[in-house]
Amino acid sequence: MIAVFVVASVVLLLVAALVLAPFAFTDPDVLDGPLPTLPLLALLIVPLSVAALTAIAGTALVGTGPRAGRTRRELSLRWDPQAVKKGVTLGFGGLLLALPAAALWTAWNGDERTSSAVGEEFTDRLLSPGTALVAFAALWLLAPLAEEVLFRGVLWRALEHWRWNRWLIFTATTALFAVAHLELLRTPLLLLLSTPIGLARVFTGNLLACVVAHQVNNFLPATALLLTTTGVW
Repeated sequence: MIAVFVVASVVLLLVAALVLAPFAFTDPDVLDGPLPTLPLLALLIVPLSVAALTAIAGTALVGTGPRAGRTRRELSLRWDPQAVKKGVTLGFGGLLLALPAAALWTAWNGDERTSSAVGEEFTDRLLSPGTALVAFAALWLLAPLAEEVLFRGVLWRALEHWRWNRWLIFTATTALFAVAHLELLRTPLLLLLSTPIGLARVFTGNLLACVVAHQVNNFLPATALLLTTTGVW
């Protein structure tokens, strides 16, 4: 399973490069400044989606146990209203911690150390309502789902196969999730945001709780993006 995670991660990087390649070929200066809206949306949606699908396909191929239901079993993904409830609770709890922490971090270090790469790319950008809704849905729903399949799904299960203690797995996946965003200045905040998401996996054993907690965490920044890019706020 660790090979599935590594392959999916490599696919993520390769697809990101392939997404940008046609735009860079048409306009070599496209990478020198803020990306145009179309390549930005493509970069937000396509690489993570393909990486998550690669991870799911790899799990179905090399996961252990009977083939029937293998992916759901290996990723620990199953419908459970209680898991959804705990995911919502932990997601809101994470927000209650993250909002004051982000405010303090901004006051101490400045906006440039707390703004996400996605937020910076959409700063001062006006979009049509339809395009803004696509970006909103990608940030709120799609990105958390894809990232959780990779980190609290495939990677978590791979470390379980290695007989790691669940708290050690929690620590490792939380740290890797934060570092994988490649936003060094925001790493402490990303660690804080990632903690309740990982706890959702520890307490429920269900990937669904992690997805829900992550989506709750992403709702406010996704809403802010929607409001600012449509000129409402």
